[in-house]
Amino acid sequence: MKINPDKPVNVDNYRKLVRSYLDLHLYTSALFWADKVVSLSDGEPEDVYWLAQCMYLLKQYHRAAFLLKNKGLHKTHLVCRYLAAKCLLEAKEYNEALELLSCDERDSNFSSGSSGITESINSLLDQADNTIKGFPVPSLHSAVLYLKGCVYEALDNRSLASECYKQALKRDVFCFNAFQSLVQHQMLTAWEENDLISSLPITEQCKSKDDEWLVRSVYESLLKKYHSVPPRSVVQTHPRLKGNLDLRVAEAERHYYACNYTECFRITQEILEEDPYHTTCLPIHIAGLVELKKTNALFYLAHDLVDIRPDLAVSWFAVGCYYFLKGKTDPARRYLGKATSLDRLFGPAWLAYGHSFAIENEHDQAMAAYFKASQLMKGCHLPLLYIGLECGLTNNNRLAEKFFSQAQTIAPDDPFVLHEMGVTAFQNTDYHEALKYFEQALERVRQINEPLIADKWEALFNNLGHTCRKIRRFDKALEYHQQALVLSPQNGSTLSAIGFVQALMGNLEKSAESFHKALGIRRDDVFSTSMLTIVLEHLVGESPPYTGEDAPGIDCPSLLNMKPEIPDAQILINRTPPRVPDEMDMTDSFQDENNS
Repeated sequence: MKINPDKPVNVDNYRKLVRSYLDLHLYTSALFWADKVVSLSDGEPEDVYWLAQCMYLLKQYHRAAFLLKNKGLHKTHLVCRYLAAKCLLEAKEYNEALELLSCDERDSNFSSGSSGITESINSLLDQADNTIKGFPVPSLHSAVLYLKGCVYEALDNRSLASECYKQALKRDVFCFNAFQSLVQHQMLTAWEENDLISSLPITEQCKSKDDEWLVRSVYESLLKKYHSVPPRSVVQTHPRLKGNLDLRVAEAERHYYACNYTECFRITQEILEEDPYHTTCLPIHIAGLVELKKTNALFYLAHDLVDIRPDLAVSWFAVGCYYFLKGKTDPARRYLGKATSLDRLFGPAWLAYGHSFAIENEHDQAMAAYFKASQLMKGCHLPLLYIGLECGLTNNNRLAEKFFSQAQTIAPDDPFVLHEMGVTAFQNTDYHEALKYFEQALERVRQINEPLIADKWEALFNNLGHTCRKIRRFDKALEYHQQALVLSPQNGSTLSAIGFVQALMGNLEKSAESFHKALGIRRDDVFSTSMLTIVLEHLVGESPPYTGEDAPGIDCPSLLNMKPEIPDAQILINRTPPRVPDEMDMTDSFQDENNS
């Protein structure tokens, strides 16, 4: 068969064929024909770009970057520079990617917006007159700034990464990648997040008031959850978004930070029934399983995640949490370490890793993990809180107070921070200062937990009782201890504290009854045994009771011996611990319970 070489080939048909294969995710076929299109069109920039795009989708990162640079398109087309830098980032060639992105654009002869590549991309966005149904086209400059932030973050330059993300979000307020990197990676404090939202040009980039309200309210609902913990503080969004899963995850995270683990678990379970692998929900759900000690459910979830997505950090985080919950710290650390190796910015895994050491009183290793978490989570107070706790457990109260103060500057209203500040003041025998912190923590707890206070705060009421006893306010001390007993009825130390206060008040019969109850729960309690003997001797001899101000063995237990949740996310965090998480919290994600 004779072929006429002068007869032109309809290259557009082959270009459409390439796009069709891309739409069908048949990337090898797309790559094969894209290569032929480049030859047929004699190396048109648009065709070279799509050939490199096929290589990127097939994870041939070095090959795609070399193609674009070899053709010199990174100097003439911003989108080609963006793709080449993205390939280098995926190939972990961070310095080369940064060098490419940091080139002075004034020295580059970038083509105008009417170039074939830009027109081709715009056609995919189905835009008309440079808008998509009233919205601005996604900004290429915003994408470049976001990518530059990713490179800086990979190089551990988180301050410059944060600035790039902020600029990317200001260029395009709809660029959720940049917003998520700032919030989920805990780069900003709560005040910095609010300042960022208020500084975004949402009004200029949204064509109507309704659109502006929608964008602003959705972003505000995803900000620091532990600063707006009561469920009633959830930002109101569009009624049509009421059942949106992302917003329901934010609601669950707030319940987690309020220590309402049952409600948090109920919401996350409903979300996972609708979307079993919702990546934002999973850390909070895992943290809820840990708090509620649902070992079997956590076991099945962890194995399911590992079987389906072994490449995700949250899968191995679930396995590590399961072993942590079972008290097997060595395998817990192994799997949590694997989670951090897959995603070194996954805050909940770092905090849980530190807890696995803290539960065995390995304070140095625990602090090392918390210090690493604090470097990666600048905007989260939980790592600093845990570092302070470990310092306190090693009797370094001055250093502990320093870290608690730093945590308080980030989260001044967090009741866990206020409580630990009170514990430090108590240990320094500054009882009036301790009472002030404890009362502030209790006020915040009552705001969070209305109308029912979570049983986690039993130690706070007991410490209030100990502090009031020290300043000889026995009636108030007895009231606080009795409230602690309501939250945790089978607590022998609370009954001992009640008996001791009753003895100091001269109510020997009730005191003896309280010590009997305490010994019924803890038979080997030396303090209760000694005090019961003294009280009975005074009852028999009708002499005054023990009048000493201090009782041996009664100290001020730290509430964070039952560590607050991680974030994150979240953090959780959440939240979700951290309570973090966030991220956390937690957002935010979970606790290490050492009941003293």
